[in-house]
Amino acid sequence: MGLVGHNGAGKSTLMNVLSGAVQQISGSFRYAGVEAEHWGPADAQAGGLRSVFQELSLCANLSAAENARIIHLALRGPGWRRRARDLILRKLDEIFPRHGIDPDRPVAELPIGERQMVEIARAFTGTDRPVRCVILDEPTSALGHEPTEQLLAHIRRATAEGIACILITHRLNEILAVCDRVTVMIDGAVVADRSAHDLTRGDLVAMMGGAEAESRAGAGAATAGPVVIDHPGRDAADLPVRASQGEIVGFAGLDGHGQRERLRAIYNATIDTPVAYVAGDRGSEGVFPLWSIADNLTIRSLGALQRFGFVSIEDARALARDWSARLKFKAPSIDTPILSLSGGNQQKVLFARALASDARVILLDDPMRGVDVGTKQEVYQLIRSEAARGRTFIWYTTELDELKNCTRLYVFRERRAVEEIDGRDIDPARILEASFGGSFPAGAHGRES
Repeated sequence: MGLVGHNGAGKSTLMNVLSGAVQQISGSFRYAGVEAEHWGPADAQAGGLRSVFQELSLCANLSAAENARIIHLALRGPGWRRRARDLILRKLDEIFPRHGIDPDRPVAELPIGERQMVEIARAFTGTDRPVRCVILDEPTSALGHEPTEQLLAHIRRATAEGIACILITHRLNEILAVCDRVTVMIDGAVVADRSAHDLTRGDLVAMMGGAEAESRAGAGAATAGPVVIDHPGRDAADLPVRASQGEIVGFAGLDGHGQRERLRAIYNATIDTPVAYVAGDRGSEGVFPLWSIADNLTIRSLGALQRFGFVSIEDARALARDWSARLKFKAPSIDTPILSLSGGNQQKVLFARALASDARVILLDDPMRGVDVGTKQEVYQLIRSEAARGRTFIWYTTELDELKNCTRLYVFRERRAVEEIDGRDIDPARILEASFGGSFPAGAHGRES
């Protein structure tokens, strides 16, 4: 079953109730035909209901094997660590062949994509209690193209074997690819429940109460401006990354092939130009969890908000209100704690933090993770309009469709930028071929003259 809706529609809250993480205060809940009056996480585990949470629920100081032990009480006694390691490793191999994850390595040391794979694999593991239902809340938000396809294939296999799956995702193509039925939520209520077999992407967007803007077929070349970023490669096989004023430069390729490292290197090397970084891993690198929306949004702009050496509270709140209105946060006020927002709305706050600052160069680390399709279109338009005003964007994304907003892009493979593609020539097939080491005609390693 697919569950879709805009950010703040109540999807994650509903799933937290079903998993026992949040207690219901009204309504009824039946699991396997039995009324669940006092339903908690232990009841969910005992009943074979597992959850893959959008913000991830792994203990960062433990290994993948030790995290598997947390939900499997049967893994006890002498040799439990070896059995836990074998359990999680077998499931990782089954779902994500060639994953390369060390199950004994602390989760905190894993990239976010690998952490997501561990969380997914753990949810599908079974010992003395078989898995009956798996809730997947934005499970592909940190995954690249290949692991996403591997997961979708596993969902098909799991459902064929009798495991129920609830898939929450803003990537509507995933809903259409694997789901038998689709439920749509708006403002905490179910507004539609239909078979997925005859639905189109346009149908889903319409059911959510919006219209999807038509994707640009490549942004083409931007008006030439002065070069503001000229970052050399690590060796002769690694292309230099150049970005001019007003350009939107994309980073593409399989996740984990050096895109984030290059973004960070550019950030650290950019000294003379104000620069901002929008983190994709908002939980550990983006939000200040105990702060409000306003405090999270304005932290990058404190220097500009000073009067006589003190931060002007009035100016800070005005800035927060302005960007809250522009990006339409779903929150009662700018004083709302940021952790009370949905994941997508938290990401919008981070994006607003960068745009509200004085930064002339903005680095985007897969910033649209967990953001609904309507908001994405608004953000894409905002990026294009800010680029037209002279801001430069370097944008890493795991979604191929987003790359069509770029004026140029670099494809990464084995931690190097190996291909430069002009916006007019951006094509998913060409990107994938370059990602896996395909060859192209003359001019492929740079723009044709």
